[in-house]
Amino acid sequence: MGESSKMSPSIKNIPRRQAIPILYTRGTHYDVGYDVGRTFAALIKNFLQLSGPLNDTYLPLYNTDEGRKVYNETLESVKKSFPQYIRELEGTADGAQVEFHKLFLLHMDEILPVAVEGKNSINQPIGCSTVCVNEPDCEILAHTEDALSEVLNHYYFVSAHIISDSPQGKYNVTEERFTSLCYAGHLPGYTMNYNHHGLVFSINTLSANKLYSGKTPRHFITRALLSAENFVQAQQILRDNGVGAADGCSINMTFLKQDGDRLFHNAEMGPAERDQSQLNILTASPGEHIVHANMYLRLPVPEVNGLIIDSSVERMKTFKSFHAPKTLNDVIRMLGDQSAKEHTVFREKDAKDVVKTVCVGIFDCRKRTWSLYSDNPKFNAPLMVMPLVIKD
Repeated sequence: MGESSKMSPSIKNIPRRQAIPILYTRGTHYDVGYDVGRTFAALIKNFLQLSGPLNDTYLPLYNTDEGRKVYNETLESVKKSFPQYIRELEGTADGAQVEFHKLFLLHMDEILPVAVEGKNSINQPIGCSTVCVNEPDCEILAHTEDALSEVLNHYYFVSAHIISDSPQGKYNVTEERFTSLCYAGHLPGYTMNYNHHGLVFSINTLSANKLYSGKTPRHFITRALLSAENFVQAQQILRDNGVGAADGCSINMTFLKQDGDRLFHNAEMGPAERDQSQLNILTASPGEHIVHANMYLRLPVPEVNGLIIDSSVERMKTFKSFHAPKTLNDVIRMLGDQSAKEHTVFREKDAKDVVKTVCVGIFDCRKRTWSLYSDNPKFNAPLMVMPLVIKD
């Protein structure tokens, strides 16, 4: 019996709130994790009780011999490559006074059910939509954060400055400074983010058919991406040479400090069949744009069937019904669109929705701002507009 069946009746998600907290924190990886856990303990504990995948699938599998084996070999692999991010997650668990294994299971996502049972356990229209516009007077990366409905009201900003006494992990990083939108209990890096080197990026979940135990979960690869100083380093991190990704995602990114013309990149990362991630990168030069949802468009990776693909097909069809976006208003109209019969771009049909758009973010690369909308941007002003602070 899953833990959700024993859940306190007082723990339930509430209707959409117009609120997002932000934590500013500085210290070691453990310190930063601990501050996140301590500050957002109530949100993290609530989310762990509300999470259907965790309670109904991941924890029961973790309590089997085969599930524990997959968990342990994946944890050991991450410890070898990125011990600092395991310490960060341990800090979050300690600060929030929750069990570490529950947080790590959230970061493993569907690796456990695929490795143990041979199938992806979430057949829901999960994912996000991203639009990048590269015009002379409009350089924008915009993103809907779509998630299972229990994520609604369970997210926050972490603005962290991490300074280490010695080089950390496989890339010998000594300093990280970034701001990231985080789901409760999750490491920074897997939603919308920017770092002090000027890297701006957002993530679209992709669901490959075959996932791998003992490799690097995408959450840790995108956490490592927050340390990237340039596009060459970003590609190195995504390839994860020597290990490779256990699962897949799409990364939309640009570097605010790059020389020459503005370039936007969409990187499709696929699970590593050998010892590095599969990778395909599309670049949008001036006058071009990129749209991406939750299916592989270029990398030949076999995918799961079901609602994530159906939803992506319908959202991409909606995007194609618009003229090529050239202005901020064009982007807002696209990301706020609710015209589709079933799988709308902005998802908020009724209280019974399994998946909702929990927020929308727009990075303006010319103004160097990040606007966050807690509701449909077609009808609402941003909840906050944050300056993007870049290292000199």
